[in-house]
Amino acid sequence: MQTLDLGNREEGKIWHRKPSPSTQQGVIINIIHSTTGYHSKTIRFLNVAFDTSGDSLLAGDHQGNVYAFELAANKFNLVQRTAQACTALAFNLRRKTEFLVALADYSIKCFDTDTKELVSWMRGHESSVSSISVHGSGRYAITSSADTAQLWDLDTFQRKRKLNIRQSVAIQKVFFLPLSNTIISCFKDNTVFAWEFDTLSCKYQLPSPIEGSALRYKVFAVTRDGRVLAAGGKSNHLHLWCLDSKQLLRIIQMPTKVRSVRHLEFLPDSFDGGSNQVLGVLSQDNILRFINIQTCKLLFEVGTHEEGISMATLSPNGRYIAAVMENGSLSIYSIQALTQEINKPPPPLFKVIEESSRSRFDTDKLTVRVAPGISAKPWKSKASKLQTKVLRPQRDVSHEDKENELPDGLNKKRLQALLKGFGEYPTKYRMFVWRSLLHLPENHLAFSSLLDKGTHSAFVHLQNEYPIKSRKLLRVLQRTLSALAHWSTIFGELPYVPLLAFPFVKLFQNNQLICFEVVATVIVNWCQHWFEFFPNPPINVLSMVENILAQHDKELLQHLMNYNITSQVYAWPLLETMFSEVLTREEWLKMFDNIFSNHPSYFLMVVAAYIICSRAPLLHCNQKEDFEYFFHHRNNLDISVVIKEAYHLMDCTPADIHPRRMLDDFVPLTKGQYPIFNKYPKFIVDYQSQERERIRQDEIEYLRERQLVHEVEAKAIERRVEDETWYRKQELLRKAEEQRRKILIQEEEKLAEQRRRLAAVKRELKVKELQLLEAARRRFLKYQQDQREMELKRLDDEITRKASMRDQETAATIRDVEVQQMELQSQRRLFEQKLIKEQEAVTQEVKGELDTSRRKADLEEHLLQRLIETDQGREHTAQRLVEECLAKADQEHLDTGWRAQVLRMQRCDDMDREGRYQEIAALLRDNRATEAELRDAMKAEEAQKWEDVLEEREHLAAEQAVTAALDANRKQFLEREMKDAVELAGKLQDEDGYFERLRDLRASRQGLETHQASSKTQSQPGNTCLNDSSGADSSAQFSLDRGRQELETRERELMAEVRQLRQRLMSQAQARQAPSPVDAQGSS
Repeated sequence: MQTLDLGNREEGKIWHRKPSPSTQQGVIINIIHSTTGYHSKTIRFLNVAFDTSGDSLLAGDHQGNVYAFELAANKFNLVQRTAQACTALAFNLRRKTEFLVALADYSIKCFDTDTKELVSWMRGHESSVSSISVHGSGRYAITSSADTAQLWDLDTFQRKRKLNIRQSVAIQKVFFLPLSNTIISCFKDNTVFAWEFDTLSCKYQLPSPIEGSALRYKVFAVTRDGRVLAAGGKSNHLHLWCLDSKQLLRIIQMPTKVRSVRHLEFLPDSFDGGSNQVLGVLSQDNILRFINIQTCKLLFEVGTHEEGISMATLSPNGRYIAAVMENGSLSIYSIQALTQEINKPPPPLFKVIEESSRSRFDTDKLTVRVAPGISAKPWKSKASKLQTKVLRPQRDVSHEDKENELPDGLNKKRLQALLKGFGEYPTKYRMFVWRSLLHLPENHLAFSSLLDKGTHSAFVHLQNEYPIKSRKLLRVLQRTLSALAHWSTIFGELPYVPLLAFPFVKLFQNNQLICFEVVATVIVNWCQHWFEFFPNPPINVLSMVENILAQHDKELLQHLMNYNITSQVYAWPLLETMFSEVLTREEWLKMFDNIFSNHPSYFLMVVAAYIICSRAPLLHCNQKEDFEYFFHHRNNLDISVVIKEAYHLMDCTPADIHPRRMLDDFVPLTKGQYPIFNKYPKFIVDYQSQERERIRQDEIEYLRERQLVHEVEAKAIERRVEDETWYRKQELLRKAEEQRRKILIQEEEKLAEQRRRLAAVKRELKVKELQLLEAARRRFLKYQQDQREMELKRLDDEITRKASMRDQETAATIRDVEVQQMELQSQRRLFEQKLIKEQEAVTQEVKGELDTSRRKADLEEHLLQRLIETDQGREHTAQRLVEECLAKADQEHLDTGWRAQVLRMQRCDDMDREGRYQEIAALLRDNRATEAELRDAMKAEEAQKWEDVLEEREHLAAEQAVTAALDANRKQFLEREMKDAVELAGKLQDEDGYFERLRDLRASRQGLETHQASSKTQSQPGNTCLNDSSGADSSAQFSLDRGRQELETRERELMAEVRQLRQRLMSQAQARQAPSPVDAQGSS
């Protein structure tokens, strides 16, 4: 066994001497790929793929190197380095130099073996690609992985369709059926579907396997005719399905040592018409077994336990097996060497018992001795030894006996005797008898070499001349005729060779070798001297038939001559068609049983006998067309009578005109190589060949020129069609544009209508929203009105309370005035109690100051409490304002205007009130001036006591200064707090828009200043408490729309009462001051 180490070489020879696979268990070559260096290792091969011819293959290794091996040319070369492990290969594309390789990154690439360039890169799988199936046309491919299968167009390298599946059911394999447009998809749940490639519609589904079967399909194989599907898995059973009937044909059980099947592939055979009978089964023990699926016999095995096979593929021509071994090497086997023992012819089924002649052995068996005086008796000397010697005596075999002896133990004379007795051979053994009679050599190698030369040019268009319905029969006929033409040139020139060979081809179409050798034997022996007058019919042979006819039926011959019917009309049609046109199948077989069992001259006797036996209808024919029709169609004639008449002619024909004199005896074909056949006028054949070649060249030239003309016309037509197509496309585009414009207008109208509807819906929603907002606003306004009503009610209560307080204060003031009047009136009377009264006055003054201080303290505490409440209510107000912000947003504008109007009205009221207050202050100043004059009058009397009081006043002034400082500090503290509150309110106004807080704080500050001003006014000596700041404050708070007129009316009434009271006080004061000088004089 030769071994090839690729090493670092990129090209070279596969073997250096011609391999002899028969001596090495069928192994032609073992190929390894090792690397040298610091770490030497062997790179494992992973996948192998043959091309369509079967003489070239691709092999991909673990590192992504792809090698091309051309077995016929004995060379290899490195075609690509992908740098990734390849998971699948395909080398049977339409463009012969391109191949597909699936890589470990889930992509598929297409490379060219000649240019070694990347043609295309296809992506789309999300898991490893396990198989690539290419359509018979080479234009489409299916790549399948566990989760999906994808269909690719190899012209554009675009994905046409993708098969998606459920995650629970994975894909086992998806592939094309050979010679059809059907796709088979196999899944892990044992379902098998067939799809139509053009429409991708489901054609059928195979029924479920037999119930109880534990076989789960893993691997599949299909015969070349696409009729039988083999499936296997984790079991030693194989299921064979008939795809035509969709039924399970049989279940094959492998030997017990086979536990699971890893790979299945049918062995191609050139002679089975695609219905492969041998199936290769690779099992878990790494041994590839080949079985016959019809006989279920194990034929041969490839691989051993020591040198196991991990993956194998068979060439399409059935010559080689490429196997990836367990050690990573690649072995190529010769199928012919592996099947050499199988192809031996079977032992003979027909045996003849021979009888030995007694006379030949009598003298040797017994020896007679005669003794004197003793009767003579036969004496057997050493009986046992003598008998042993004479059981197989030496026989002198004559030449005639040699001719009668046939292969496989048959005897020709006995066969002829059997044939005369029954008229034909048994149907069961006819082919075997014929093979023995014709001494067929069965030269497989010679016939294969003839087939390898391909179809002969003379029979390329055989179908046009002979339109045979059966493609298989036409293919076998074409191969047989091509082999005959390659064997001898004359057979490519003869027009009647297809007619001559057709009946034998139809009979032996399942075994082309036997068919070819039968036809060749018939041509060599029964067609002697046929080709000497080429290209004319064999006139010499036809003259023999005519001589026989003249000898035995002159009347019929004379009749034929009278109508100018020559032997080319009545004999040649029978000869060139081998009686296939005038006889049925059974009659033809019966006739050739006799022809093959006799001398070649018997064939001519059969022709003459057929004509003689048909003399009655022939004598009634008088037209040449009738004669021609008669010898080209079946007739009502008993073939047994024709055969008997032929035997009679063989015996009665004179020797001088007997064909035996002109024809040689039967000569079989030679073994090993077929004999040279040159019994024809070679110069005529060569001349015709040359003429035919010249005519063929002229025809090729003419066809080329016509092709050019056709191409020019086609281009012109194509250009015209393209122009018309362009104009048509433009017209279609214009119409499509108009249609699309109309569609766009309609769509725009629809869109406008939808927009109108949407606007109407939005309007309705907006109206509803506005209604909801209006309802919310009304609800909030109602709530505000309720709040304002409550506030007005509270203010009414406050006004009522303050009015009552004012009444009380007015009453108290009146009482005080009355008391003061009473005091002034009683001053004269109680002058002696002056000191006590002054002390009481001082006490009253101190009490007034204490009351003022108390009021100031109460006011400060009130402001502080309000500040605290403001801080506490800030968060509540902010939250409330956040909740009411949306509702107040619309109301704020109205409130702002309303408040501004209220403030203007309040400012007007304040200005009026200020004018009234100034009038009251003027009156009060006049009153104080009068009181000052009264006090000045009394100062003289009191001067003596002021000195005692000065010290106490200085002390009191010091205490008041301390108190004023404390008041100033407290005032500054309150102002600072108010200022911080105002700034905080400003920030809130800037951030959130809550401007009411600032207004309240400013109002609070203004109220504080008003209170301070009123407190200062009240702290002045001699001022009455009629103008309290609480009244102004309250008047500023309840200046509202509702109840404003009532408040103003009440205020006018109060002011009128105050004026009346002051006028009365002024009149009383004037009345008091009038007698004061008299009293002064009296006192002095």
